[in-house]
Amino acid sequence: MVVEVMIAKEKAKGMPKGAMDALREELIKRLSRSYPDLNVVVKTASNDGLSVLRAKDKEGDKEIVSQVLQDAWESADEWFHG
Repeated sequence: MVVEVMIAKEKAKGMPKGAMDALREELIKRLSRSYPDLNVVVKTASNDGLSVLRAKDKEGDKEIVSQVLQDAWESADEWFHG
């Protein structure tokens, strides 16, 4: 499964150095137990977005990934030490 997280360029400019890489690593850590074939891409784009590709249950998996992403974002102070 491929998870692509797009962060708006304006928002990305305000993020600390290394935050996007740290978010990618945190998502891999949180999702790899459930999805061993996981590939996570975090990149800048014109708008925020989330894509889940090559998933067995596209809608269900996207909902799970979305929740994990939200939880990771909200707990960034615990895992990001930039």
